[in-house]
Amino acid sequence: MYVVFEGIDTTGKSTQIELFKKNEQDIVALKEPGGTKLGEKLREIILQSNFNLSFNAELFLFLADRAQNFEENIEKFKDKIIISDRGLISGIAYALANHPTLDIDFLININRFALNGNLPDKVVLFKTNAKLIEQRLSEKNHDNIELRGTEYLLKVQDLMVDVLNKLPIKVLVIDASKSIDEIYKEIRKDIYDSVA
Repeated sequence: MYVVFEGIDTTGKSTQIELFKKNEQDIVALKEPGGTKLGEKLREIILQSNFNLSFNAELFLFLADRAQNFEENIEKFKDKIIISDRGLISGIAYALANHPTLDIDFLININRFALNGNLPDKVVLFKTNAKLIEQRLSEKNHDNIELRGTEYLLKVQDLMVDVLNKLPIKVLVIDASKSIDEIYKEIRKDIYDSVA
């Protein structure tokens, strides 16, 4: 089972991935960008400001990372439960937020191409609100995406919902304001009920 944890920055996806890595021996945890040696280099390039990437360059770097991650990890571990910190949903949503004239179907198609036509079996979507974003952003250093602000992040969240509405993927929506333990138990139950 291939499950992608999606949501904008500050929603707690990475915290939950770390909990699953620590507590569940039968789960393979991945992240995008950065789940391969190539991906680690691409992540550095994408998240640092000194490259001044064009929009198209950034988009294709994300797709290169997704394609490599699929070949090296998702195919390799397809008999296990894979959980990924981000995937094509956020990739498409961020691309649309940065370039609103792009066609959503075009973005879906090139992402499916990067995944050899495959889609995740499930998406866990972490949803948040302006107050929670601002509270959590105030507690951390910001990367290039977080520096774009609360309004931008909420727009991306809405676009994630739009993308999911166009794809035949099962979705578990999580209220990011719940406690870490509550969220963990809810996701764990959903995943293991799905594979039982």
